Amino acid sequence: MVVFPNAKINLGLNVTERRPDGYHNIETVFYPIGLSDVLEVEASENCMDYSFSSAGIELGGDPEDNLIVKAYRLLRSEHQFPAIDISLIKQIPFGAGLGGGSADAAFMLKALNELFELKITPKKLEKYAALLGADCPVFIKNKPVFATGIGNVFTPIKISLKGKFLVLVKPDIHVSTPEAYSLVVPEIPQVSLLELILQPMAEWKNVIKNDFEKSVFTKYPAIETIKNNLYELGAVYASMSGSGSSVYGIFDTVIPENKLFEGCFVAGGNLD
Repeated sequence: MVVFPNAKINLGLNVTERRPDGYHNIETVFYPIGLSDVLEVEASENCMDYSFSSAGIELGGDPEDNLIVKAYRLLRSEHQFPAIDISLIKQIPFGAGLGGGSADAAFMLKALNELFELKITPKKLEKYAALLGADCPVFIKNKPVFATGIGNVFTPIKISLKGKFLVLVKPDIHVSTPEAYSLVVPEIPQVSLLELILQPMAEWKNVIKNDFEKSVFTKYPAIETIKNNLYELGAVYASMSGSGSSVYGIFDTVIPENKLFEGCFVAGGNLD
């Protein structure tokens, strides 16, 4: 079975308060985009547990630390199914605020559920996903949602960017998520993002923000420059995604490739 774990962008991100458990409550809109990894899973005839191979962006580290393997371990601890061979083509960059690792884990859960007919409900899959990471559950249903809590409490939202064109730029900069949170001063916004996101997109630039940008831009001004360049190219809205370091611009029409982002990972495509 071959699946395509896709990335997400954050349309706005407010860090509203620090929780007693050390995490932070947020409000954001998760929106799936087309950039994806390629994950193949099949029953193994040659091993007793699992095999893991990868191509594309280098993973490094022990496979046991990979969320894909953790998803496999989690389901196998409660369900019976054969050993598996796992193959991953990694195309979503790391440390980019795009949820690539979380998507891989969620799609692994869904693939195993379908491949071995485990009959796990979407709601139960979301609970499993939450054990793997805060961003993981959103990729189970994989639809735009307004998210609160630590990013795991979902409210359906009627929003579509269909017909718009996305340009995604990630410089060769890694932003540490713990560090990004440590530099943010939580604040409950006067107007909820759930209300602001329903305004015309032309107004988003003035009313919708990502709380991480202030501190991240101060430390890494090159990321702010990317955002400014996207606006200069005609973006209707541009923002950092998650805690960075990728920045996206949403355009009304397709824009040609240019030299502003040389040395960066750049992806583009129509939005659904």
